Amino acid sequence: MSRRHEDHYFSREKWVYIPLTLVMVLVIGRLFLFQVVQAAELQAKGLIRRTVDQSLLPARGKIFDSAGHVLAQSMPVKGVSADPKQLAGMIDKKQYTKMSVQEIAGRLAGILGQNTQSILTQLEKTNLQWVSLAHQVNIQKAEEIARLKIPGITFSDEEERVYPMGSVAASALGIVDMAGHGVEGIEAYYDKDLYGTPGFSSTETDTGRQSVVDASSVNDPPIPGDNLTLTLDPTIQYLIDQNLDILEAQTKAKNVTIIAMDPKTGKILGLDTRPSFDPNHYTSTTPEQRKDRAISKIYEPGSTFKIVTGSAALEEGTITPNSKFNDPGYLNVDGRVIKNWDSSTQPLGKATFTQGMERSSNVVLAQVGLKLGMSSFYKYLRAFGFGQKTGVDIAGEESGLLVPQDKAGPVELATMSFGQANMVTPIQLLTAICAVANGGTLYKPYIVDKITTPDGQVVSRNKPAVVRRVISQETATEMTQVLENVVRKGTGYLAAIPGINVAAKTGTAQKVDPKTGRYSNKDYIASFAAYAPAENPKIALLIVIDSPRGPVHDGGPLGGPRAQAILEGALRHFGVPVAQNTQSTVTLPGNTPVRPSPKPVVPQGTPAVGETVVPDLTGLTMRQAGETLGKAELHFNFQGVGLVVRQSPAPGKVVPKGTRVEVKFAVLGQSP
Repeated sequence: MSRRHEDHYFSREKWVYIPLTLVMVLVIGRLFLFQVVQAAELQAKGLIRRTVDQSLLPARGKIFDSAGHVLAQSMPVKGVSADPKQLAGMIDKKQYTKMSVQEIAGRLAGILGQNTQSILTQLEKTNLQWVSLAHQVNIQKAEEIARLKIPGITFSDEEERVYPMGSVAASALGIVDMAGHGVEGIEAYYDKDLYGTPGFSSTETDTGRQSVVDASSVNDPPIPGDNLTLTLDPTIQYLIDQNLDILEAQTKAKNVTIIAMDPKTGKILGLDTRPSFDPNHYTSTTPEQRKDRAISKIYEPGSTFKIVTGSAALEEGTITPNSKFNDPGYLNVDGRVIKNWDSSTQPLGKATFTQGMERSSNVVLAQVGLKLGMSSFYKYLRAFGFGQKTGVDIAGEESGLLVPQDKAGPVELATMSFGQANMVTPIQLLTAICAVANGGTLYKPYIVDKITTPDGQVVSRNKPAVVRRVISQETATEMTQVLENVVRKGTGYLAAIPGINVAAKTGTAQKVDPKTGRYSNKDYIASFAAYAPAENPKIALLIVIDSPRGPVHDGGPLGGPRAQAILEGALRHFGVPVAQNTQSTVTLPGNTPVRPSPKPVVPQGTPAVGETVVPDLTGLTMRQAGETLGKAELHFNFQGVGLVVRQSPAPGKVVPKGTRVEVKFAVLGQSP
């Protein structure tokens, strides 16, 4: 290359390098300015303003009873978290001087209702940029924290599942975890329908102008979950809860369960158990306490199972209602002596099958089972649905336990025939009894009537589902007539309703002593199954009383009056006429002739956002009070039975939504 050409090349090149050099100097200068000269100032600004991307929880769907009363709904709440590293940096550099970290912990603990030291321990984790301080904080408390303008404190959207009716049907409803998903009961079974679809937001936060709601943009809004309407009838549910409370107080039993169904469809009209729990405070309970015994309790059913054995034998033509048996009070089967509950006092002697059912004779039913035979007995066990889940739409159902057919001998066949050896669940047994009540068809039980969108559009609806026909109409009619005699002449007489034909069967099963492996003479499961009107049943129910304490442990005297109360109240509710002179044992506070009533409420102030006015509950029934408080978005704690006589906070008080109202009930004329 010539000298002239080389000089020309470099003269052109310098115009490229000079601008590049200037750009590099400017970049380095700016970096030096940002990283060194203005580092502290920019760090502070970075703490004040930032953009956070987060997933948005969808609004979980509501659960209603058949009358439209809310049983479960979700309320917006906040999660509170902190950035200890950033907070400590600002305090150390004197960029935040309003409070020390100890003072901050004290203020936060006071608002959140937590221990100061536990909050301080979290805030002192200065090597971390995120710690959780609290979950499910109501909006009012979150706003109070936001007004403190503490650097590094952030909020996230959460939901709190609220159950306005408290413990009503709690074990069936189930619970929702902190992530917003159902983990037990109906909440778990229908979680995909209830949960909805999460959204996404890009949130610009400004701790200098800190607010609980500071989303600057929502890129993808969440889609709310669908609602569920249950088959639970509030009147029948009230009757069940009322009589469960009576049984629990009366028997001091380990637990008590009642289920009611529509025999012609499989709809569950009501169910509950005692002891129960408040799902609004489920974190203080155990899985065993929350167990839905209606679908998961496995037990030997005792004499209520004789309905199944008798129906099978009648269907096979092995016996008739008038077939004769000899009952001297005992029966020897392969060296095992089987006795009746009243063998020592009242041997039955020569008796028909019907008479054996009236007196709940184990000896007679053992002979019926032996005549039926092993193969036929197991055929009907399976046909009636035992040893398998019913498929009810509640999470947690058990399948029961049958003695393997190849392991069963004459003794097992005899004892299984009157309800020992095999293990069933209450929902299994009632479903089987409903098949007899409705004319021989086994239906799949269900508790959700329909699924709807938030604006009321029907997504799907459950319909009665036939599983199979298990016995003929003729057999079902014969067995129903036998069970009517159990009420007219036998052990079920306490369930009689004048003017109504009631079909029923009592049960008193010995429990196995876990220490000896033998049947106990002190521990029993008392039960009572019934349906009415017998010729055209509107309701069937099963009462199971586990380990009643006291001198009486038989299913007839314990369960009969309670079955009568529920059946009579339900039939009146359905408009089925009963005899005019029927003395009801059901106490319905709403029917009291003279009763106090709520007064118009004058609010003590104007409710702010997130606040509500406490309504006057005076004179309301438990169900009415629960509905009223639910509409006001208030929680409650109920005590006593009858009508509302006292409440706290007082009517008209302005309180944050979600506040718990203490409500006292009493029967009119009695001291509260």
